[in-house]
Amino acid sequence: MHPDMLLIHVPKLTNRLGYTLNVLFRHVLQADFNITTDEAYYLAHDGAKFCYGPRRLGDSLHIKSCRLLFQTSIEEQQPRPFRHDGQWMLFPVYGQDLDLPFDLLAATFYMVSRYEEYLPHREDEHGRFVTGESLAAASGFKDEPVVDQWACLLRRMLEERHPGLQLPARSYRFVQTVDIDAAWCFLHKGAFRTVTGALRDLLARHDPAEVKLRWRVLRHREPDPYDTFDYIIAQHQRVPGSYLLFFSLLADYDQYDKPANYLNTHTRQLLQHLGDHAKMGIHPGYNTLEQPHNADTETKRLEAILHRTIVRSRYHFLRMQLPVSYRILQHAGIRHDYTMGFADDTGFRAGISSPYPFYDLERDIETELTIHPFCVMDTTLQKYLKLNPEEGVERYRQLIEGVKRVDGTFCCVIHNQNLCERYGWQGWRNTYEQMLDLAKP
Repeated sequence: MHPDMLLIHVPKLTNRLGYTLNVLFRHVLQADFNITTDEAYYLAHDGAKFCYGPRRLGDSLHIKSCRLLFQTSIEEQQPRPFRHDGQWMLFPVYGQDLDLPFDLLAATFYMVSRYEEYLPHREDEHGRFVTGESLAAASGFKDEPVVDQWACLLRRMLEERHPGLQLPARSYRFVQTVDIDAAWCFLHKGAFRTVTGALRDLLARHDPAEVKLRWRVLRHREPDPYDTFDYIIAQHQRVPGSYLLFFSLLADYDQYDKPANYLNTHTRQLLQHLGDHAKMGIHPGYNTLEQPHNADTETKRLEAILHRTIVRSRYHFLRMQLPVSYRILQHAGIRHDYTMGFADDTGFRAGISSPYPFYDLERDIETELTIHPFCVMDTTLQKYLKLNPEEGVERYRQLIEGVKRVDGTFCCVIHNQNLCERYGWQGWRNTYEQMLDLAKP
């Protein structure tokens, strides 16, 4: 082994432990490493190294372990959050001459595996894990990418002990994702939906102005309020090096899924246009949890429109349950999912901003599905948190600054219809534009 290669000693290599090291080094720090269980080999190594386990080997950096990464069962844990030197930590360890007062690897695994979501917990009316059930929210660190912070802490400690160690530099990234739940407000709805919508505006809402707007849009005298796509593309181009991704809802029409008809020529042309300017993903419908085949059906619809393989997804309504929802995506050929975030609040649901592989805790295996976590959604700010546009800017600022401090990935969710400057969203275009300015590298 090359003397500059990082060597890690573990008493026993388990699936959980190997996965955690992959997350921290290959996916967050983007550094390579080797693992050994041979004490003599480890002690003879002259290069950068650290040991993980119940006892220290030699005078190298030591992370004292608890039991979590050497277990295979799913059982109640005692993470015991605490603060030390301004840093949130989990799974405290005790003893003399400790390099760290917590099991950094166990804490990482607990967060990114979503261990707590496999344990009994309360769900909302849509069957979703709610922020209030999370350890991060209860403890007060949900808006901090703690796993990225722990990785940076470990990196600093290794570089201080081994000045010649050259770990790759991390780079901040901005990923803007757009959910297309409703491509148009009035256009291309078909005769029945158009007539019933107009009657609802007139009779139920007593809003003749909305009927007039609908009529003007249908006669192409005014743009459709939800058609903000070219505006989004133009704004995105102001942010160099950023990444833009659209997720299209193509489920069958029902109570919670109200997409544009995927057979409609205008829908197909719109999606093809967006595919010329950004990456595209599927937005599996609300009922996918009960009807898993829908993910495959809807993915194939988008592939037929775009004439390309679709490997990205985000569940509509963020309606996801572990591990079944991720298994559904893998069966449908999805390789990258962007659902990992809270619907009812901001924050890092898995404690991490960086993409990382999904670990199926029930099967005790690392999978090939990559999770891309997000930390804020526009609907959350306005609907759930009841923030005004100015308060929304400040929440964006706090999250972006936290991600930039660890050179992580700031991923956000917006909706084309929420940029319409109508229906309670007045002033949020300015919020969106300020967010883009803040998110610039």
